Order: sequence, then structure tokens, then C-alpha cells
Amino acid sequence: MTQTMVPQVGHLIAGETSVTGLREVHDPGHLDNVVAQVAVGTADDVDRAVRAAHDAFPAWRDTPAGERARKLLAAAEILAGSSEELAPLLVGEHGGVMWEAQTDFALGTGVLQNTAGLTEEFLRPVQFDDEQSFISVEKVPRGVAAAIVPWNMPIVLTMVKLAPALATGNTLVLKPSPFASAALTLALEKIAAVLPAGVLNVVHGEGDVGAALCGHPLVRKVGFTGGTATARKVIEATASTTKNLTLELGGNDPAILLDDADIDAVLDRILTGVYTRSGQICFAVKRIYVPRRIYQRFADAFCDRVNEYAVGHGLDPQASFGPLNNEAQFKKVLDLLDRTRNSSAQLVELGRKLDPSSWENGYYVLPHVVRDVEHTAPVSYEEQFGPVVPLIAYDDEDQAVRWANDSEYGLCSSVWTADPERGLELARRIEAGSTFINTHSFESLDLRMPFGGIKQSGIGREFGAAGLPEYVEGHSIRLLK
Repeated sequence: MTQTMVPQVGHLIAGETSVTGLREVHDPGHLDNVVAQVAVGTADDVDRAVRAAHDAFPAWRDTPAGERARKLLAAAEILAGSSEELAPLLVGEHGGVMWEAQTDFALGTGVLQNTAGLTEEFLRPVQFDDEQSFISVEKVPRGVAAAIVPWNMPIVLTMVKLAPALATGNTLVLKPSPFASAALTLALEKIAAVLPAGVLNVVHGEGDVGAALCGHPLVRKVGFTGGTATARKVIEATASTTKNLTLELGGNDPAILLDDADIDAVLDRILTGVYTRSGQICFAVKRIYVPRRIYQRFADAFCDRVNEYAVGHGLDPQASFGPLNNEAQFKKVLDLLDRTRNSSAQLVELGRKLDPSSWENGYYVLPHVVRDVEHTAPVSYEEQFGPVVPLIAYDDEDQAVRWANDSEYGLCSSVWTADPERGLELARRIEAGSTFINTHSFESLDLRMPFGGIKQSGIGREFGAAGLPEYVEGHSIRLLK
């Protein structure tokens, strides 16, 4: 993309786009390439957006649920039709490969469609009528909802907030990540065109904009996906106005391999769970526990497969995965690798560079495997959020479960076994919001499963029927006869 073709992306407030200053967005795989110019927001922009959403709320709340559901279906069609145009731009922003960006659009489309199909039944009142009284227990929208989304999968992570918020009659103000805001906003502008003005608004900016949005007195609900440290700031910003929160946060997801697992079959699936999006997914496999008696055989086979990966720009069809998204994350991963390299563990760098000459012009990191590493090592205990995974030997299942649960996080986890009943029994002992058996990647997700974490991995649940209650209040009405 040349400089003259760079899109300018503004705020979306009350159906109109506006720009308050512009900043350049650089391609993390070609740092000298500018892929977009995005507006820089202020607290005043937040206030205008929230007030626009507040003004639009009464009419949207009173719109029949079936009509709101039909708007979501129209939005799904728009989003699906935007993938071909906007997926390459998304790759240029967040550094993923093309299929990952296309998957983001496809998953977001599915969320809109699924939520539309659930809306009317979910909102139907529960009523009781007897000789003494008539009671109606109803679900009503909260008001203005705020959504703050990250850069790694911005489309679907927006839709799991937008869909239930709008379906239940709330209006929305969204703050995208500064690292992946252009493609998302351009898609949302198209969606907003089929909605009443002010129902969907977007404000860009850094942490100060997020704080202003979370603390605004007219915002009644905040949905946030991101890091646990940032979530604490969200909680602080909302405390004075006692807002409802849904927080989907980081994870350090364990995968427990049992001694009966077919290693070749496991590798086909578990590697996808480790290295998709360069490991920059909240529920990626981030530590693998392997029975000691098969450890060397598994580790050798694992490394052989990882060594087949090629790392390059996301638009290169040969790339297995792309660069890390931003400088801070890049430095964090390099620091973790340096600490591991200087420890007793064996750090193995694998794979190949697709274009070595451009390697220094992007946030590229080859895949790494850490062998002969302790459970308590930093690379095992910290969330890497990069293309590196430790393989940890264990002596018995009780030890594997104890180590898997020994974490401040509890987002997802997985068990790998040839015996489904054995897998189910072990899964029930793991402390996590979700546990998958013989899978741990995008294919593991199902909109019938609530998604979210325990401990410091979050508050509340998203996806399908589980996401809708997060955006309503219960209103009990009783008529005494």
C-alpha cells in the first residue's frame, strides 16, 4: 500500500465521521510502511459520543426486538461482504496472516447471526398470573454500553460485545485498540449506516480516552477484552459510578498430554493452538505438560514439526505466521527469551525466515520451544503472548493437575488423550473457564459455550446465550389484584 492510498479513519459519532488530529499506523511487518491514518481522540470526543448514544437510546430501546434482530442480520451480511476488501488492511495493522484476518471476519459474522437468532426468545418475559397477583419478570437494556477491544482479533472481539448490546436495546460506544483500529472502524461505518444515528459510535485514542469512556456517568455497562493490568485500571475508572463489567482477560493456558495420547494426531491440533497469530491469542496454548516417560519422544517430534514453520509478512502466502504486533510486545518476548536462554532450560530456536533482508524492518520472532524446563520457570509461569512454548515433564496426573491450576490465570485449558472418559474426568479437575479435550484453538470454540475466565482471567461470560444477560437488567413487575 503506498502513501497516497492510505485511508484516513475518523471517529464515528451520531452517524457522522470526524477527525481530531491524525496519527500514522505502521505495518508491524514493514515498519516503514504507513497503512492508515487514524484520528486521535480526547475526553471531549468521548463525551460527544456517549451523549449521542444516550440520546439514541430511548428510541432504540423501544424498537421491537425482532426489528433489532433483523438489523443484526443485515450487519452480518455487511461484515461478511467486507472481508475481501478489509482483511488485507487488517493484516497490515496487526501482523497476522491472511487466513487469520479472514477468520476474524468470519467469526464476527457468525456471532451476529447467532445472536440475532436468540434475541426474541431471550427477551420474552416470564409471567405468573394467579388469584392474588400478576407478575412479569422482564429484561431491559442497561443504557449506553462501552466496549474496549484489543488488536489481536478485533473484529470478532468487537462483535461479541456489539451483538448482545444492540440486540437487547442498548446503544454502544466503542474504543478500538490503537494498534488495529482502521479495518474495524471502516467495517463499523458500513454497519452503522443501517442503524439509527447514535446507536453505534466509535472513538479512537489511547488510555486517557479509555479512562474517560469508562468513567463517563452516562455509561452504564463496560465490556473489555485485554490485559489484566489494564483491566484493573478499567475497574478503578468505573468504581465511582458503579457500572456493570464484563472483563475477558489474559490467560496462561495449560495443555495436559496424557500417556495414552497419539503423539502424531496430537501434533496436528496442538501446534495450531500454540502458534496461530504468533501466539498472540488470550486462549492460546502457553504451557504443555508431558508425561516424563514419553517426554523426549514428544519433544523431538514437536520440535521437528515446528522447524517446518516459515515466518514472514502476513500477506506472503508462504508465511506460517507473521510478526508480533507492536514494539512493547516484541521487547517483552525478547526479554523473556533472554531470561530463558540464561537459565538451566534448553531454549531451541526453530523455523526459517522467509525474507531475511527485511527481518530487521519488523517485529519478527522465530518459533521457540523450551525443553527441560521447570514448572516454576518464568517462561512457564508468565503469559508469553508470543511464539514460544515450554514443554514441562510431569510424573503423575495429580502433579499435572496441580501444576496446571497453579496460576493466577484461569481462562482455558485442554486435555489430550485417547480415552474420552479419562479426558472428561481430568477436565473437571482443572480450574478454568473452559476446558477442551483433544483440541485447543479456534476450532475449539462453539457459540453454545460461554467464554470467559476465572481468577485473574476475567469477570462474566461472552458468546451466544451467555453474552446476552451481561447487557440487561432484571425488572420485576407485580400487580396486586
